[in-house]
Amino acid sequence: MNDSSWGAPPQAGYWGPSEQGPVQGAAPAGPAYDAHNAQQTRPMPIVPDVPAQGGDQDDDRGAARLSGPLFRDDTPSAGSLGTPSQKPQEPMPSPVPQPAPAPQKKSAGRDLGAAIGVGVGLGAVIVASLFVVKAVFVGVIAVAVVVGLWELTSRLEERKGIKAPLVPLAVGGAAMVVSGYVRGAEGAWVAMALTALAVLVWRMTEPPEGYLKDVTAGVFAAFYVPFLATFVAMMLTANDGPRRVLTFLLLTVVSDTGAYAIGWRFGKHKLAPRISPGKTREGLFGAVTFAMVGGALCMQYLIEDGTWWQGLILGFAVAATATLGDLGESMIKRDLGIKDMGTLLPGHGGIMDRLDSLLPTAPVVWLLLVLFVGSG
Repeated sequence: MNDSSWGAPPQAGYWGPSEQGPVQGAAPAGPAYDAHNAQQTRPMPIVPDVPAQGGDQDDDRGAARLSGPLFRDDTPSAGSLGTPSQKPQEPMPSPVPQPAPAPQKKSAGRDLGAAIGVGVGLGAVIVASLFVVKAVFVGVIAVAVVVGLWELTSRLEERKGIKAPLVPLAVGGAAMVVSGYVRGAEGAWVAMALTALAVLVWRMTEPPEGYLKDVTAGVFAAFYVPFLATFVAMMLTANDGPRRVLTFLLLTVVSDTGAYAIGWRFGKHKLAPRISPGKTREGLFGAVTFAMVGGALCMQYLIEDGTWWQGLILGFAVAATATLGDLGESMIKRDLGIKDMGTLLPGHGGIMDRLDSLLPTAPVVWLLLVLFVGSG
């Protein structure tokens, strides 16, 4: 072993490696190495840390690898020795282009086919009974009144807990229609008063809690449905009664159709958004236009001694009252939190959903026809 060995004892005057400077690449002192062999050792290359560039990295970032991967799931680097290994980044899937949403068609809001079919069927029954035997048509009015009362009282009890007595309302309502046909306005008023009294007495058979609201709702129902319907029976008593009733029905349907068609196609400005969001000012214009044209034709060709200008007034009045009647029932349904009064008529709802425009229009048409051509 020569003097340059790191394991030899130091000579006199030797101050250690700090005086002569460190030997680069020398192995640490100890009996397993000598200076000669240490100087022949190839130094480990110093590789600077490489910052992470994405993907999963090992804990010792930037360390050189002299052989294959240390772990089974490591991927060897594809470069020169000392280049840090990185797992190949998986390509991001390209987003699949989504087709542009098709423009939504304007919906009519109901089953139009069912509505037309039911409307044509009801119209055929009404016209047949109207021109065959007048008494049969009076029976049709009475049945519609009773069903309408049943729908209204049922919804009041379901949604508000109001128990308007149905039995006296149904009996009194049918009696009102018959009395109006037989005895005119006087008979209708008497039947209305007796029906209200029957409602007050009938409700006394139950506990007093809620008595006031129940009888109030009962009197309201008696006036709203059967009493207003009595004016249709009173129209029928004239010599041309069937044609008067047909004029009344046609103008109301034409008004509703004009409002529906024009409002659905051109409606932009809401008429009463808090009551009925679907109704528009354009729809009201359509109702007035259609009803006035229809009124002029009906008064000229259906009503004896009628003239076209009277039909214009009649049509305007029908459009106004039909719209108000529709809005009135919409108020009731909104207060009850329902969309339709019933489900008896597919595409229409219930009987009351068809009577909403007819009921307030009946007394107006009856009165104008009496003023224009008399009651005979």
